[in-house]
Amino acid sequence: MKTGKKIIALLAACAWILSTAGCGSQAEGQSSGSAVSVASRPASSVSSTVTVTDHNGNAVKIPRKVERIAVCDIYPLPSVLAVFFDSAEKIVGMAKPSMTAAKNSLLSELYPEILNAKTDFIDGTNVNTEELLKLRPDVVFYSAENAALGKKLTAAGFAAVGVSASKWQYNCIETLDNWISLLGKIFPENDRSKIVEDYSRETYDLVQKRVSGLDESKRTKIFFLFQYSEAEITTSGKNFFGQWWADAVGAVNAGEELTTAKSAPVSMEQICKWNPQKILITNFNTAQPDDLYNNKIGSYDWSAVSAVQHKEAYKMPLGMYRSYTPGVDTPVTLLWLAKTVYPDLFRDVDITAKTKDYYKTVFNIALTDKQANKIFAPAAAASAF
Repeated sequence: MKTGKKIIALLAACAWILSTAGCGSQAEGQSSGSAVSVASRPASSVSSTVTVTDHNGNAVKIPRKVERIAVCDIYPLPSVLAVFFDSAEKIVGMAKPSMTAAKNSLLSELYPEILNAKTDFIDGTNVNTEELLKLRPDVVFYSAENAALGKKLTAAGFAAVGVSASKWQYNCIETLDNWISLLGKIFPENDRSKIVEDYSRETYDLVQKRVSGLDESKRTKIFFLFQYSEAEITTSGKNFFGQWWADAVGAVNAGEELTTAKSAPVSMEQICKWNPQKILITNFNTAQPDDLYNNKIGSYDWSAVSAVQHKEAYKMPLGMYRSYTPGVDTPVTLLWLAKTVYPDLFRDVDITAKTKDYYKTVFNIALTDKQANKIFAPAAAASAF
């Protein structure tokens, strides 16, 4: 009889424990009216978010499963994302400058779905949060330098992740490495951070090995034609990407004396005084080398500049995005620039073969010769903002 009472008491205790456990699960993840227990819920719903630290040091909680991405004013990032995923299906919104580059580059040829992304939610750095909300993004990327936009997006309820282009002193390789590292933390199933870093470092070291011994008097003076119109010429001073590119290939940046942050306006008189031996025309303006050789834009006269006299003006590559900035093409651009500035030192480098190898090794993307060569013959239309 006593044994029977003990069994009944034990059963009652178990029932009480189970009932209190059920109350605990309601408090953690269910409304009081839900009849679904922890045991019957899908395992994934227990941990449906992940917290990452962005480039502003903000802890941002985002869905563990991201299906819809919007990119605001960090223009190269949509191309990085497309190559990172080997698909642009997740990209539902991006800025117009990103779209212009996509339409006129290899990016839309490889990933035509990127052309479906909406651009009407952003004008410059002004984001219409109501229009952005219609895109239902799981995560929104923005320029970490634009902290005010980050606060605006967060206040509007978006999972806003800041991505920096300047945190690493405009070092394009370090910047790309850190972009891929951040994406790898958000999307660990696609993590390519180590292979990108290794390939970039090997490329950088190859270039350094060949240019580090150059005598100061043998270093080529180069001029970056960043923006160019009838009204203005701008270049890279010491505090912009051009300085890093010049240093990385052992060249001298003609505008190094300029300390203005980012681009700086210059006169034709100043350019003639610098007298650069080579000119690198970015894809942030529509000019082609022939426009300089024949003074086709505005009233500028380039005829006294050594680079023009010797037909040494070159349009920078545009593969997935404008290569002057960090992007997935950065290692390839570094090799191209080194070969362009010092052709004798890099005579053995087959830039087409290297480009194909890079995309295949790092991203498992097989480019044809035609596609690889297209990167080094960008259309002027890709430069329009």
